[in-house]
Amino acid sequence: MTAEQLWKQSGLTGEYEAWAFSDATDKLAALVCEGTKTATCSSYDMYAVENEPIPKVGEYSVILDSKDNAVCIVRTTKITICPFKDVTAEHAYKEGEGDRSLDYWRQVHKEFLESELESIDMAFSEDAKVICEEFEVIK
Repeated sequence: MTAEQLWKQSGLTGEYEAWAFSDATDKLAALVCEGTKTATCSSYDMYAVENEPIPKVGEYSVILDSKDNAVCIVRTTKITICPFKDVTAEHAYKEGEGDRSLDYWRQVHKEFLESELESIDMAFSEDAKVICEEFEVIK
């Protein structure tokens, strides 16, 4: 099913974004659908360089799998922008990955952010800002 088909089927109106997780796409999408993953994190600098608007509370997203199939719809419930070093254990747990600990979160997200920032010729720092987004599954 396409993002547009799922959106129409949902009965929701208005605008939405359709996107897939860039790492472990299918695994993370499945964690969202089952309700384990209720948060995500991205690089503030990537949004700035790509001139993309920062997600806002109340926005809808159609989550896609690795084949661009729509798997669910989420609504953003909270946005926090903070330095990487200040991400909380609570947020790490809500991301639903690995053992859900802050140590695990820091390890995998440091690697992810290093790679992302390298693609725009920036170096990772513990002070680099991240966008922590929380969401709920709508459909």
